[in-house]
Amino acid sequence: MNILLIDDDPSLRKSIRLALEAMQHRVTEAANGSQAQELLGHTLFDVAFLDLKLGQEKGLDVLLSLLRLAPGLAVIVITAYATIDTAVEAMRRGAFDFLPKPFTPEELRRVLDRVVQIRHLQSHVEALEEQVRSIVPEADLQTADPVMRQALDIAFRAAATEATILIRGESGTGKGVLARAIHARSPRARGPFITINCPSLSAELLESELFGHVRGAFTGAFQDTQGKLAAAEGGTLFLDEIGDLPLALQPKLLRLLQEKRYERVGETRTRACDVRILAATNRDLQAAVNAGTFREDLWYRLNVIEVILPPLRERHADISALAEHLLQFFSRQSSQSGRSFSEDARAALLKYPWPGNVRELRNAIERGVILARGPQVQLSDLPAQVGTEAPPVSAELGGAVTLDQLEAEHIRRVLAQTSTMEEAAAQLGIDPSTLYRKRKRHGL
Repeated sequence: MNILLIDDDPSLRKSIRLALEAMQHRVTEAANGSQAQELLGHTLFDVAFLDLKLGQEKGLDVLLSLLRLAPGLAVIVITAYATIDTAVEAMRRGAFDFLPKPFTPEELRRVLDRVVQIRHLQSHVEALEEQVRSIVPEADLQTADPVMRQALDIAFRAAATEATILIRGESGTGKGVLARAIHARSPRARGPFITINCPSLSAELLESELFGHVRGAFTGAFQDTQGKLAAAEGGTLFLDEIGDLPLALQPKLLRLLQEKRYERVGETRTRACDVRILAATNRDLQAAVNAGTFREDLWYRLNVIEVILPPLRERHADISALAEHLLQFFSRQSSQSGRSFSEDARAALLKYPWPGNVRELRNAIERGVILARGPQVQLSDLPAQVGTEAPPVSAELGGAVTLDQLEAEHIRRVLAQTSTMEEAAAQLGIDPSTLYRKRKRHGL
């Protein structure tokens, strides 16, 4: 590797340089921060060893300057005045590792081996991310709809802050996609993005998944588990469908938001965390507060910035562009680039109300590309309900109706055409759990 050695002691620089060169590394020396910054201006280094005492200069200040000039540089802090506080502060400011003097060539070798291992892991992660991008359609947040544009503007202006953001919208409108986009535009973008699905587990298991647990905390807890909150350290924790968070867990989440502190299940030790919280829901939380199923103080803490995503049926100008984007993606996936929609297929896509929103549109286009026999996706290649002419509303529902009534009628028809809940959910472009909740709400 190409290594920059920053120390004001010439004899120590020489001994470290000889040890590093014996390991086949290239070493450039600097006696102070100014020399180091000048070298970084025209040379690419893999690693820098930085002494924390550089005459009148403070090594921690030099550390920040080095990382501003070379964000990917692995800076290993070295000092004869090592304390835990100094090590913690150096790591907090971005140091890769901390090496107390005196150290041996073998200790030098081990810390450089860790640099290599981490670089290999980063390369592996980047390769996996590229692989995922090749099999999952890239999130398209371009929009011509003024309401959607305003929602994105609010979200992206708040992204650069530490504010908690509550994203509201129907199932399938892209709440999770927007949460990832907010994380990517935040100062935490290089940290982890961890999702927890609130209605997926019982209150007890959800608490363990969120906060972690210690061995023996409950039956089956055979070892300590850190939980998703710890996994999100330094990054973003996305609480999906927060409206379904069990009432028993809500005080603990409120404390987390207020104090950034928590305890693992079965543990008395209080832990601090550095995590930003994003949340999403398809429920009316004000109504849940009024019904006593959601804490009012938690709602206020979550609702610092509220972003409301409109349903796809209200974004008529975006349907054609989204459909084309998805068509080209899935066509490339099947090595059939250049496909298009037939006129009747395109007309049906624009006419259909899309109760499952963007998720349902994605599923419909993927199906169409798979089933298409020629260069065009025909109406017959799309799901049956997309091409079904709905009877006039007044004929079945008696004139003016609400969106809830329209949704209930559409779900009723899909259920009548399918044999299982899973098949119905797939046609609607929603999860079976979401379909279950909608059936319960509509009394179907």
